[in-house]
Amino acid sequence: MSGIFEILTAGEQSFRFRLKADDGTVVAVSPKFPDIAALVAGINAVRENAATGFVVDRRSLGA
Repeated sequence: MSGIFEILTAGEQSFRFRLKADDGTVVAVSPKFPDIAALVAGINAVRENAATGFVVDRRSLGA
């Protein structure tokens, strides 16, 4: 099974989504979106880009 996108209200006129793993672990929380259409576009962007996204390691290795 894949992750679950939960839609939440974030104030009177804004929304956000939370991506949860199968076991209920919160994987990501979105920024606020002004309306549902923008929120759906944000979810679609995550769906399209997550599988092909690069991993960038920004840790300091010389410490």
